[in-house]
Amino acid sequence: MSFSIGIIGLPNVGKSTLFKALTKKSVDISNYPFCTIDPNIGNVKIPDRRLDKLADVLNPKQVLPTYVEFVDIAGLVKGAHKGEGLGNQFLSHIREVDALVEIIRSFSDPDVSHVSGKIDPHSDKETIKLELIFADLKTIEKNLEKTSKYAKIGDKKATKIIIILEKLKSGLDHAKPVSKIELVSEEKSLLSYLNLLTAKPIIYVINIDENVLSNQQPTTSNQIFLCAKLEAELVDLSSQEAKEYLQEYNIKTSALDTLITAAYNILNLITFITFQNQILQAWTIPSGSTALNAAEKIHTDMAQGFIKAEIINWQDLVKYKSEQKAREAGLMRTEGKEYIIHDGDVIHFKFKA
Repeated sequence: MSFSIGIIGLPNVGKSTLFKALTKKSVDISNYPFCTIDPNIGNVKIPDRRLDKLADVLNPKQVLPTYVEFVDIAGLVKGAHKGEGLGNQFLSHIREVDALVEIIRSFSDPDVSHVSGKIDPHSDKETIKLELIFADLKTIEKNLEKTSKYAKIGDKKATKIIIILEKLKSGLDHAKPVSKIELVSEEKSLLSYLNLLTAKPIIYVINIDENVLSNQQPTTSNQIFLCAKLEAELVDLSSQEAKEYLQEYNIKTSALDTLITAAYNILNLITFITFQNQILQAWTIPSGSTALNAAEKIHTDMAQGFIKAEIINWQDLVKYKSEQKAREAGLMRTEGKEYIIHDGDVIHFKFKA
């Protein structure tokens, strides 16, 4: 699994509809709150035109794209931390995801009820923000109580953690998400086990009406405008029909492509590719990773026995149609452990077994 995304929002904002569009899985979509009780989970292949082009020239026996996992949880309501609705019991399902996607309702379908009785995207966004903050406060207060016991008997690490927890508690008490509280690398590392929700990167998906799609505002790095209903309808169409349907609304990319791009940007991820034993495979790693990090992503044995990495840009490999011809053209280079991987690198690792 490359990375995972939790889908959150109020009830009846289109979370499950978007989940169906993204995963092509049939899920219960109804016009009443808490239709989703157990989380919907789906693994989706990440579209990558580079793999398609490489497969055309390399003729691999198998092509393995990288994947993203989507986790759709029940809708939150105002006061969930106090037990309103079904409380925030569902948040445990997304504690370990890498990023959050919050669906915010902007569509005005009178047949789909709104839990607060009116369409107010800004208010809805604030409601979810506060519920996540309250959930994190509960986690921090619980850990403060637990860690204090160790600090009292002289545990130096516990004392360090308490200082950081108090810092976070102060920020959250003032409605400040953890992601907006300044922390150094050591502090982030010491508290990573808490999996705090407001520390996670978040992408806002504004779910709009079909009739305003042509006037939609441009997508930014963490905000996307789309119509989940329309995207879900594409699931039942052939690829050609879906393409024509999107063109009718002047939509250049599907919700999945748009969301994947936003997730890669917000998580600062890149993709490298391997072609070994006639298997063409994509791998996702953080930007700035070294050749050794990339080898470890594949297998710890490969990292431990690392000798060198032979690297070529994917476009050069497509142009020359084989690693041998690319090598003869001087486009295959040898790099060591500290080489910084670039997006689209095709890598052949040499290592001691």
